[in-house]
Amino acid sequence: MKKVMLKTTLSLAVAMASSQLFASGFALNEQSVSGMGTGFAGRSSSADDASTVYGNPAGMSRLNGQQITGGVAAIDASTNIKDASGGVKGTNKGDMVPFTAVPFGFYTNKLNDQWAIGFGVYAPFGLVTDYENGFQGRGFGSKSEVKVMTFQPTVSYAFNDRVSIGFGPTINRISGVLESEKTISPLASDTNVKIKGDDTALGFNVGVLVQATDTTRVGLTYHSKVKYKLEGHTTVSGPAATQAVLKNNRYDASLKIDTPESWDASVTQDLTADWKLYGGATWTRWSRLKEITVNNEGVTAASGIGAAAIKTISEPQNWHDTWAYAVGTSYQLTKQVVLRTGLTFDQSPTNNKDRSPRIPTGDRTIFSVGLGYKVMDNMTVDLAYSYLQEEDIKVTRTDAPGYRAKYENSANGFGLGMTYTF
Repeated sequence: MKKVMLKTTLSLAVAMASSQLFASGFALNEQSVSGMGTGFAGRSSSADDASTVYGNPAGMSRLNGQQITGGVAAIDASTNIKDASGGVKGTNKGDMVPFTAVPFGFYTNKLNDQWAIGFGVYAPFGLVTDYENGFQGRGFGSKSEVKVMTFQPTVSYAFNDRVSIGFGPTINRISGVLESEKTISPLASDTNVKIKGDDTALGFNVGVLVQATDTTRVGLTYHSKVKYKLEGHTTVSGPAATQAVLKNNRYDASLKIDTPESWDASVTQDLTADWKLYGGATWTRWSRLKEITVNNEGVTAASGIGAAAIKTISEPQNWHDTWAYAVGTSYQLTKQVVLRTGLTFDQSPTNNKDRSPRIPTGDRTIFSVGLGYKVMDNMTVDLAYSYLQEEDIKVTRTDAPGYRAKYENSANGFGLGMTYTF
């Protein structure tokens, strides 16, 4: 029973790392289609549209009038699993990430030469993974769905035409549904374990934007950590023999987890009147995830064999801090059309020892292209495409029932957005 609860309640936090989307760990980058086209190089210095509410709130001072930017990014991921082995039999089809769409929306209003306000709704973290029935590594996770949605009211102030700052508190809602199959005793195999949990917590984003020269603009953005305490329950179901081992099939569970803070620094350089160059680096403090501690309520000796041992459980993760680097460029082809491209290198926070089927990711290289088309003077449509290629990685789990496999991951990303000015 100890093994069951460790792998189920704990997985509510651990499974969030299995995202195949375009940022390290379980972070998402998809809050801007114009930014996606340049590989998110220059995210904190470009201030091209209202998505700067997330990229750098100080950038609102550069936008005129009122703007609405909205869109969606879709991700089509592919995974090949090779050389798999383990203590139980099963299949290894891969492609466990379904076609996923990530929406976003932003609004800005420049009140005067100094003040601007705005707000945004977006997803900073999230994942969906769904292995096939009978997956050989199902003891370490069969299905995971975690969503974080953020609402951010924002204000910016321009000291002059060179320097501005911005700040926005964030209201963050996290929810998750996770499933796995366990063998909790020789009499009770293929026991399904399902957990649900959610929480709401506060954070903030702050940024500064500096027009260093007539052709050079630099930006720095800080996204704060957010402290969650997820409350939920674990439900255990399966063959009749399960009840011979577990007197209860539902347990209240809670765990604490922090989504990490990050710093994003970037530069936008005007090479000519039509040609711009972008560069950026992002540091994320994933080392906060040293271990996960789970507290289970209502666990007594009457709960079944070994119940007393699961009151409090910890499992090490030992993630490390990561860097992401990006370069990009845009070219104003005509008055209506701008072309974009970018290249991104993104580190994974996981390590070879602790990696599991829930977090089968490695370092990534992402190539991006994009296009902006001004449909009319006050409306622009943006398109973007990204191709992600990960280094091949190995999952090696020696704890029972054991699982070893090689993962080959890649993904295609598609973005469609629109900006309206009035």
